[in-house]
Amino acid sequence: MSIDLDNVRLEDPVILAPMSGVTDLPFRRVVKRHGAGLVVSEMIASEAMIRETRQSMAMAKNCPEERPMAVQLAGCEPRVMAEAARLNADRGAAIIDINFGCPVKKVVNGQAGSALMREEGLAARILEAVVKAVDLPVTLKMRTGWDDKSRNAPKLARVAEASGIKMISVHGRTRCQFYEGRADWAFIHEVKEAVRIPVIANGDITTLDEAREALALSRADGLMIGRGAYGRPWFVRQVIHFLRTGQRLPDPLLAQQLQIVLGHYEDMLAHYGTAVGSRIARKHIGWYSKGLPGSAEFRAAVNRTEDPQTVKAMIRAFYAPLVAEAA
Repeated sequence: MSIDLDNVRLEDPVILAPMSGVTDLPFRRVVKRHGAGLVVSEMIASEAMIRETRQSMAMAKNCPEERPMAVQLAGCEPRVMAEAARLNADRGAAIIDINFGCPVKKVVNGQAGSALMREEGLAARILEAVVKAVDLPVTLKMRTGWDDKSRNAPKLARVAEASGIKMISVHGRTRCQFYEGRADWAFIHEVKEAVRIPVIANGDITTLDEAREALALSRADGLMIGRGAYGRPWFVRQVIHFLRTGQRLPDPLLAQQLQIVLGHYEDMLAHYGTAVGSRIARKHIGWYSKGLPGSAEFRAAVNRTEDPQTVKAMIRAFYAPLVAEAA
């Protein structure tokens, strides 16, 4: 299943999807440590990148152990997108990914994200400008279309291929679906049939069986995992192993999960600072603990607690009886 994107080789094209507010440096790092083939940054607004705002600089920050890393850019002006791509190439990105898939109203109202699937001419100019701007592989992430009446992903995929795009990831929903209903993996096969470049299937891949079914129905060259990795940074590796061998790797032991949670928490504090990091960490702690006995009460208590040392003590206290019982 390996994919070559010019000088970047993806031995196992099971990719961590770009997710706003989730795939920051600490999360990408922990997922990469657990064996992901590729991790992609949060979507970065190209205009903010040009202005070098503190937030956009932090979002684009990467580290050696997560490389090769893809930086995802959003915007609606070809010149600005091209300049943002050059800046990220200079900062060490290995791949530039272009976002034509974000369904959020604020992004769409700015004529970016999935709004560009309705503006095929502008979309083509953006793709061409970014490809010409950098000596790196440029990839594209999009949806199946704007709505059920305009599922133009195969057509736009051909435009992307002609523009020099090296790989396309398709979330199997329209923009108007947001995250409702089910991802249409079979439709992704129509995109695959339309182009010769690699196509990656995305959407609703939260179990190993779903990973196998998504690949079978889409006949894609790889998979992109989004919400399936919430609280399970090891899930991408499990998918890779399952697709290679048919064997189901177990989740890490609870004692190991405890160390993963604590390490991720410390990394968030170091990356953001104590005040911001402790607040951002709450959703991750909630995802890690989901489904475990007493998790609802634990999450509520953590969300009321500001002091990081107290939170770490609460994490240890929550896991301790579970680890002991599993021993």
